[in-house]
Amino acid sequence: MTQASPNILVVEDDRETRALIAKYLRTNSCNVTTASDGREMARAMADHRVDLLILDVMLPGEDGLSLCRKVRAESQTPIIMLTARGEDVDRILGLEMGADDYLAKPFNPRELLARINAVLRRQAAARNASAIEGATTLSFLGWRIDIRLRELRNPEGARVAMTSAEFDLLRTFCERPGRVLSRDSLLDLTQGRSAGSFERSIDVLVSRIRRKIEPDPQEATMIKTVRSGGYMFTPRVEAVAATSN
Repeated sequence: MTQASPNILVVEDDRETRALIAKYLRTNSCNVTTASDGREMARAMADHRVDLLILDVMLPGEDGLSLCRKVRAESQTPIIMLTARGEDVDRILGLEMGADDYLAKPFNPRELLARINAVLRRQAAARNASAIEGATTLSFLGWRIDIRLRELRNPEGARVAMTSAEFDLLRTFCERPGRVLSRDSLLDLTQGRSAGSFERSIDVLVSRIRRKIEPDPQEATMIKTVRSGGYMFTPRVEAVAATSN
């Protein structure tokens, strides 16, 4: 699971199914609130912070698809839809209404837990990417890269000399952690298609950066080579909050 226990709201009209889901999730470090219809769901969402909503399609009164659309219009709370029907049209409708994932009944509770984890990880990654996009300083493994000053400092705080091309490439990696980036895309993001730009230049720059930041440049762990793909920056990158002088 994620580091903090997530708050899950289960909206399911079948008492036995609702109890089964709640019991399984609670035994796997989730905080669970339950509701049997849209009215109870609205009260629960007003009274509790909800990190993820598990919403059955077939509910008495207002159905799950309609409720999904209303929730999505007001918030970005992740939603996993449940249905007794495995028809593609239901899955497509749920996703079009804003659901993040879809699971047909009957299902294994372990699969539901895996889906919850995956959706929460994606949401956390999206939040982190949004924070990174507007940040002026980023950090990874104790290193700091100052976008505004175009400086890189090691975990001891010492400034590391970098060429402009090296800095631009490292910045590109830091702003897209965990993604496989082809040499072509790295060229476009850092140098554009100017005369004389070629894929081999990316390999040379990566080699230079590795010598400056990797514990062992010959066994790179931060900037990994992806066979037939390009490169991937593996450390977790975080935005550094601005401090007032």
